[in-house]
Amino acid sequence: MTILKLIGLLLEYPDDAIWQHQDEVIDLATEQQPALLPFIRRYLATPPLEMQADWCALFERGRATSLLLFEHVHAESRDRGQAMVDLLAQYEQAGLALNCRELPDYLPLYLEYLSLLDERAAQQGLLDVAPILALVGGRLRERDSDFHQLFDALLSLSESPLRSESMAQQVAGEARDDTPAALDAVWEEEQVKFMADKGCDAAAQQHQQRFRDAVSPQYLDLSGQGVR
Repeated sequence: MTILKLIGLLLEYPDDAIWQHQDEVIDLATEQQPALLPFIRRYLATPPLEMQADWCALFERGRATSLLLFEHVHAESRDRGQAMVDLLAQYEQAGLALNCRELPDYLPLYLEYLSLLDERAAQQGLLDVAPILALVGGRLRERDSDFHQLFDALLSLSESPLRSESMAQQVAGEARDDTPAALDAVWEEEQVKFMADKGCDAAAQQHQQRFRDAVSPQYLDLSGQGVR
């Protein structure tokens, strides 16, 4: 399913190559996913530097819209490490060689892996992560980002009944974790964790009390799903 590779490319940090090959991008979308054409045309009409800034604001501030799949399931638990190992084994079995830049659960990388499988297996792979796609898509829709359309396209390809619209209603009251105050709290927490490693237990306890109500996105229970 080459459309999965294209959607993964559109979810990646914007690269000049997309604009250089925009005719091929539009042709592929026209053939396989015409519903995405309005999004793609707006994307290509945006200067690369502006699109890169928008991408960073959406996907690199806070955890709520992270493109790391296991962030929305395991967070920082030990289960995340084993899940990474298991997913990496699936990639190797499919002949997908990884470099050192991305973690195995990076969504564009996962989509590249699925694009190597037959249609039925790829569809099942999307269905396995459909709750994550709906959650992130819902948050993007709630933030008025057109990128939610890419997640809805993936949900449609999976034939899941989930969509970003219904999830957006669920997360509407969720505290934002990408505000300056929320990001500052995370930065200060990391600083105190470093000091705690040096024996500053009292400082760590004081900080934990201060930030006990810090913003934290809701996580999913994917028990029984294929990717976990």
